[in-house]
Amino acid sequence: MKHRKNLGLRIKDRKERGIWAELYFMALAAGYGLKILSPYGGLGPYDVGVEDGGPILRVQVKCTIYSHARGGYRISVRGPKHGAKRRGYEPGTVDFFALYIVPLDDWYIIPYTVIGNRNKVLYFNLDKKLRKYGKYREAWHLLLDACKARTDGPIDIQACCDEGDAAQEPDKGRQVSLAAQFQPTIRKMFRTLFQG
Repeated sequence: MKHRKNLGLRIKDRKERGIWAELYFMALAAGYGLKILSPYGGLGPYDVGVEDGGPILRVQVKCTIYSHARGGYRISVRGPKHGAKRRGYEPGTVDFFALYIVPLDDWYIIPYTVIGNRNKVLYFNLDKKLRKYGKYREAWHLLLDACKARTDGPIDIQACCDEGDAAQEPDKGRQVSLAAQFQPTIRKMFRTLFQG
């Protein structure tokens, strides 16, 4: 059920409208009880992270105001630029696409597996018989279900190392966290970055 007043049509700049759509998505996702994360500086391969006790899901938010000549709307799901070319989103970089059609105030929550890494434009037809993505309209439940904590049992973690790495193993008598082991290296890296 929608009780939203759509002001996105007033935003003329495409980039500003995209930022507004991301904020709108975050507000709605928080309203569903999800915890919201945003990659610092906007440099991540996704726009928003969401979680609810389970895995952190990466969401790419896109919006459109552009109608299609045959009716309906179109949204580009082109990935980031690699040189002069654009590619689709690589596997493992995005879990869901949140596609927003501004004039209709409709969100389409589509899993990555449906779109994949194709560099394409999606068309959203208004005719119910021709709706390819109709089952994803306002499908917030897909995101909510995927964010839930799993109760499948314990996680089995396995690791191995080379013989040379084993020689650097800390004393068995004291526990040393991974962060503590690498703290001098991390500090040195930041000193090099900030001091030149």
